[in-house]
Amino acid sequence: MFAAACSFGLLLCPQDAPAAPAPTVDAARQAMWDEAKAKMKPYEVVVPGTEVRFTMLPIAGGVYRMGSPDDEAGRRGDEGPQRWVAVDPFWLGKCEVTWDEYEQWASSLEVKRRSADYEASKADSEADAVSRPTPPYVDMTFGMGKEGYPAIGMTQHAAIKYCEWLSSKLGNFHRLPSEAEWEWACRAGTTTPYGFGDGEDIDEYAWHRGNSDGHYHQVGKKKPNPWGLHDMHGNVSEWCLDQMAPYAAAEGLLVSPLVRGEDEYPQVVRGGSWKERASRLRSAARRGSSSEWKMRDPQIPQSIWYFTDAQFNGFRVLRPYLEPTAADRQKYGSHVVDQGR
Repeated sequence: MFAAACSFGLLLCPQDAPAAPAPTVDAARQAMWDEAKAKMKPYEVVVPGTEVRFTMLPIAGGVYRMGSPDDEAGRRGDEGPQRWVAVDPFWLGKCEVTWDEYEQWASSLEVKRRSADYEASKADSEADAVSRPTPPYVDMTFGMGKEGYPAIGMTQHAAIKYCEWLSSKLGNFHRLPSEAEWEWACRAGTTTPYGFGDGEDIDEYAWHRGNSDGHYHQVGKKKPNPWGLHDMHGNVSEWCLDQMAPYAAAEGLLVSPLVRGEDEYPQVVRGGSWKERASRLRSAARRGSSSEWKMRDPQIPQSIWYFTDAQFNGFRVLRPYLEPTAADRQKYGSHVVDQGR
């Protein structure tokens, strides 16, 4: 009787009840978001002293529900409870960082290309002061390709140091995204499991276990999400700044949440990869790093730069709309002590 009454609209059924409206931010923050939306444009980056180019896309500030609903197919318990989150505007790499970009720092290619009469600028000197990885003892592409392919196998520490180097070279602050920023950009205004829908067209948007032929692929070869970002789902998973931790139930609105921790493991990666089944590529899916990602590293102590068994993980860079203060920058840095290994 109850079900029949619901179907005929005689009663307001729970599933038909209007969704609670999204909470709002204060007037000052909304004004900043509106200003950013009017000013921010896509732009191309040319790294000084190199021929490397990549594109940064504007991501507007906004409010969304982070995590997945209880009934989402493939959901795991660490994706909830859902909570309302406010994210400030930023630019994000259109694609994952490629070997072409990464090795300018990691292998000092940019320094090696300088001529004998090259006069280093202040930015060059600051960038040169950023610590760099020791040479790897294996081919970190593992034979899967280099030019135009995503850089893989670096630790979160290494990815953060690359961002520090890039910040010095370009003169504005770059970092890894927080987990909340990453999911906001991945969802691109959607509430479906994927940024492109429910997953029926996943082969058009993502490299995953079912279509990757057992390796990663050049970036940007699949369709982008609604905000123009490529490979947010699949190809390689991506580092975030956060320590992997359970979501705490939250009342009201969380503004720019970030969970940093002192533990080496686990740190958050998002997006899924070419090695994983499609359900692990969902917008809300989470994964934590593990010491098993260094199983093939024979060094004692093991390297702070390489995850030799994470051939599926990379990163992309974020530039915040508002430049952080020197004090605020500290919370985005690495907690690893560089001892040269």
